[in-house]
Amino acid sequence: MNTPSMTTPAESDLIERLDRLLPQTQCGQCGYAGCRPYAEAMANGEAGVDHCPPGGDAGARALARLLDVPALPYDHSRGEHLPPRVALVIEADCIGCTKCIQACPVDAIVGAAKLMHVVLEPLCTGCELCLPACPVDCIVMEPATAD
Repeated sequence: MNTPSMTTPAESDLIERLDRLLPQTQCGQCGYAGCRPYAEAMANGEAGVDHCPPGGDAGARALARLLDVPALPYDHSRGEHLPPRVALVIEADCIGCTKCIQACPVDAIVGAAKLMHVVLEPLCTGCELCLPACPVDCIVMEPATAD
């Protein structure tokens, strides 16, 4: 059953613009389930612009400009701002449990049960949510390659 949207076109536009400024890591370090829910919370005045470690200070400034609020440095207590990284499965150690596939919020990991998995680098956002899911610690983070 579809329910009508409770947002006006202007609110929807603001949410979309905020979401586009976010890094799309879907990591949850902001305290929300992903970038879109964080954008919605900012648009509704429920969250500050400083919650996104992957976006860093530059991201917080861009969000503040869009919302016309004072710029803040990102909240370092939420995590470290790092250069773009991607996950890599150490093939020799992978047991094919599929826990990393289930943890990946952007479907960047492919494979089948009891077979080795692989990360599709162009899709990986570097959120690190696959790391704690892996029972054999066969996933490492590496710098993302430049396009």
